[in-house]
Amino acid sequence: MAAAAGDGGSVPQKTTGAEAPSASDPPVPRHIMPHEECVAGVRSALKDPTVRFLRERMEKAGCTVWPMLIRAATCASAGGYASREGIEVCCNHMEYPDQITQTITHELIHAYDDCVGKNMDWTNCAHHACSEIRANHLSGNCHYKRELMKGFLKIRGHEPECVKRRSLESVKNNPYCSETAAKDAIEAVWNICYNDTRPFDRAP
Repeated sequence: MAAAAGDGGSVPQKTTGAEAPSASDPPVPRHIMPHEECVAGVRSALKDPTVRFLRERMEKAGCTVWPMLIRAATCASAGGYASREGIEVCCNHMEYPDQITQTITHELIHAYDDCVGKNMDWTNCAHHACSEIRANHLSGNCHYKRELMKGFLKIRGHEPECVKRRSLESVKNNPYCSETAAKDAIEAVWNICYNDTRPFDRAP
């Protein structure tokens, strides 16, 4: 599948995915939506204002937004972006339509970074960490209601902690980054990347 990719290096498959199920997450009841409903959800998500905004900003930045940039699939994690391949929404992990929109928004941030960051190297732990911090912060993945649904009950300071937790889960799954390297990378780039809200004026 073609991707909206720039001149950056290839992304190891699924290393920039939305947060995969993790042993650190408390178990929650799951009702997986049928594949046909998921496909319809992807089509609907493309009309979401935030998704449309990101696609428009990518086009204005000169990124190639291919017709098949985003597709429904069956795979290991909730979703993922791979350079020059595009975005997969993993229907076997989707439970409700809003989750599809959140996943696409998250992965479009990665696609944007891959295109606009001309020297983006997904094998570089700091580069990957920066994009994960931005994607988790700007996509709404760490909204307090979403955290409460997962059993994370802390309200005060939950958003930065959630961003760090989710970013670590993704970066440590990069075959080029050990858990220690992932933690170090996240801490090293945190202030710059958490406050980098491009292409938004501020975090949505």
